[in-house]
Amino acid sequence: MTHHPITTSNAPRPGGPYSLGIRWDQLIFTSGQVGNEPETGNLVSEDVGEQTRQVLHNIQAILKAGGSDLDHVIKTTCFLADIADFAAFNKVYREFFPADPPARSTVQVGLVPPWRVEIEVIATLI
Repeated sequence: MTHHPITTSNAPRPGGPYSLGIRWDQLIFTSGQVGNEPETGNLVSEDVGEQTRQVLHNIQAILKAGGSDLDHVIKTTCFLADIADFAAFNKVYREFFPADPPARSTVQVGLVPPWRVEIEVIATLI
């Protein structure tokens, strides 16, 4: 089986030598996404809720380009710069996964400021 890189202008361009996502067989793996706007590449806000919303919009765009959507996400890995932001992060996360949410891990990590949240997902094709 071969893997296929996913590209889209509706998500921020990669900041290094990696793909936005990879489609392999019936799965899509996204790279970690931060709250940058696709049009400018700039951080949407320093607010964790607004960053979370932008991250999930970016992931939606990558999944769409690869042939999937948020309804087909089976696993998320979420990174927070400060676990004290968990409630604000979770409030926005629930907007995108209101019922039968995917499996998830959420950990505090040393994200480079001013980024406060990063998310990567695994999804199945539609």
